Amino acid sequence: MNNDHLQLFVRVASTQNISLAGSELGLSPPVASMHLNKLEESLGVKLIHRTTRKVSLTEEGREFLPHAEEVLSAVDRAKASVGAGSFTPRGTIRVTAPSSFGRMHIVPALKDFISEYPQLKVDLRQSDNIVDMVEGGFDIAIRNAALNDSSLVARKLASDTRIICASPDYIAKFGEPKTPQELQQHSCINLIGIDHWDFENEEGIQRIKPNSAIRIDNGESTRDACVDGAGITISSIWCCDKELREGKLVKILTDYRLVNNSAIWAVYPSSRLIAPKVRAFIDFFVNRFGDNPYWERK
Repeated sequence: MNNDHLQLFVRVASTQNISLAGSELGLSPPVASMHLNKLEESLGVKLIHRTTRKVSLTEEGREFLPHAEEVLSAVDRAKASVGAGSFTPRGTIRVTAPSSFGRMHIVPALKDFISEYPQLKVDLRQSDNIVDMVEGGFDIAIRNAALNDSSLVARKLASDTRIICASPDYIAKFGEPKTPQELQQHSCINLIGIDHWDFENEEGIQRIKPNSAIRIDNGESTRDACVDGAGITISSIWCCDKELREGKLVKILTDYRLVNNSAIWAVYPSSRLIAPKVRAFIDFFVNRFGDNPYWERK
């Protein structure tokens, strides 16, 4: 059984795209298809359903996948044990990220990432929708949301500290609320998807449904409307740090901690074999952001 054929099969299972998986391994689509045919012939079973629109694993393919991954993992471990083999990340890594976080913190780092891994190419798609990683053929998804898919493995990239803020002009005109309940007398700008603001102090947790004069589905736009004095909003420090430092926004209700369990996560399909390019991408951004992200450092 040819290990190159197994490696191609594992990548096809992840990307659901023969051409994409083949290109990552330096193979043309015809050659990639030929290698898969040879693997199926050697096993005597059909591993992949091929249609003009989609590639998917057969029942036998799904049964075979973990064994193929284990064989490749064992080969890598064997090579590493004697210092043999090359594990230089190469190929194309397909990443999906939220629009605002991607633009503000992933894109500025790509130059350094490519410089560190010159044999890698990055295909970054930015969307605030939660995409199906397997359907989209993505290697990694950057997410700032609840993780409910047990088929995915998650690694924390950074914390996501959130605050309540307003512009100095808004406060000068309408005053500053001193308790969460006083938010009901103010205009608020709400990020769609966050319907309640939960606060905690020594008295316990208080849930407030803000009086949302404006609702927006993008964090940067919500922040910008707040800077313009349109109302009070909730914002992540990674999104509004610059405006806070410049005095365009100020923190309010600082005696009340916002209850927030979110973080910035890198998720990838569950597998015992993590592609070197996936490990390289995640390790790079864990090191870049870390437990004390640069946007929260004073």
